[in-house]
Amino acid sequence: MSTTDLLIVGAGPAGMTAAITARRYGIDVLVVDDQSSPGGQIWRSVETQAATPRGAILGRTYQDGEAATDAFRASGARYEPRTQLWQVEPGFRAFVTHDGKARTIEARAIILATGAQERPAPFPGWTLPGVLTVGAAQVLLKTAGQIPSKPVWVAGCGPLPLLYLVQLLNAGGQIAGYLDTTPAGSHWAALRHLPKALRASGALLKGLAWTAVLRHRRVPVVRHVIDLVAHGSDRIESISYRTADAQEKTVSADNLFVHEGVVPNVHAPLGLGCAVEWRDEQDCYVPVLDQWGETTKAGIFVAGDGAGIAGAKAAQFRGALAAHRLAVKLGYADEQIVLKEALRVQKSLARELALRPFLDTMFRPRGRIFSPSDETVVCRCEEVTAGEIRAMAQIGGSGPNQIKAFTRAGMGPCQGRQCGYTVTRILAEIQDCPIGEIGFYRVRPPLKPVTLGELATLDQEEEVL
Repeated sequence: MSTTDLLIVGAGPAGMTAAITARRYGIDVLVVDDQSSPGGQIWRSVETQAATPRGAILGRTYQDGEAATDAFRASGARYEPRTQLWQVEPGFRAFVTHDGKARTIEARAIILATGAQERPAPFPGWTLPGVLTVGAAQVLLKTAGQIPSKPVWVAGCGPLPLLYLVQLLNAGGQIAGYLDTTPAGSHWAALRHLPKALRASGALLKGLAWTAVLRHRRVPVVRHVIDLVAHGSDRIESISYRTADAQEKTVSADNLFVHEGVVPNVHAPLGLGCAVEWRDEQDCYVPVLDQWGETTKAGIFVAGDGAGIAGAKAAQFRGALAAHRLAVKLGYADEQIVLKEALRVQKSLARELALRPFLDTMFRPRGRIFSPSDETVVCRCEEVTAGEIRAMAQIGGSGPNQIKAFTRAGMGPCQGRQCGYTVTRILAEIQDCPIGEIGFYRVRPPLKPVTLGELATLDQEEEVL
């Protein structure tokens, strides 16, 4: 067992900034992260890749992460990579595993900086080998320089597909085409938010630059795609798509990368009993937080995209705010001094958040992913289809937990991360009620799979102590 003032879970932009800020107050900080190096998803492997040709391919925003990781390394925070949190008891007593061994950590406060995950987007054939998320394809590029040997199809909407397409071109990859699932008319709907979004004009200019690159490189773009099917036996062989104006086409495909936005990782807050609420503008649940990021469980904070999707810069500001507040709560700083510093951070955060209404409206996910066809697999772990979920809902499965009991959807290794939202949306559709009234799976420990061998080492450690 080890002890610390502040346990931070996650070493991405939010977690690192929280650690740096907390150390400035002299707070004892321990950061645990399941990756092998700091940076999170956005700056994955940045310490080894920023100064290489691959870093140049990934772009300036990626390379900027090197300064953040350097500051984190120099902050004096204790850092434990390859460490997974799987339970927290009140008080707080956290259970983690590292390299096959389990132990406990006692902390006075906890910041969950576990980030976001790509939104599950089920469609027929999405479980075939050769079908990946754009985020997964980008991880392969960042960590190993892997690019497909044959032209790839990319389907989805939002900034990430545009960024990845540009990075893939810079790396020498080939693009068969981009199936843009951005709903028709969303650009016009987003215009009302443009004046406010101009406060973060830098991000808008990046998006325009990526679009210009794709146009210059003559990347085929099919707009307003509403339906998508992947065909194949042992792996993907072709894809069929349909557009809003009823155009249909089937094309050969060796790889298909999909992306329909990202959602906060709420499993940890839910597992710890923190309240969440439905956020309609981002089509997801978010933790209920105060202005500092504190949850409904005193002493537990959420920072970064886990608090609501807003990007890397906003994640850093949220991490800083949580650390400022904890400096007061833990007795390391006077409240009046902290408030002056926090006001500056809050203004910067507000500037970053000004962009979100524009992006959330423009890149609202296509409706089909919320109501997949009956034959579509929804729970990949247990191979449960949308039709099976609808059938169980009709005979009394009123909530996600009842559906889990009837079908095993959500009982696999991912613990509902890939099917939870789809189950919630299907139930809301059948019951004709607001999505927020349906709720999410009841998340129980362990938050991540733990082996009996790891649990045995926990017992041995306690005996030694």
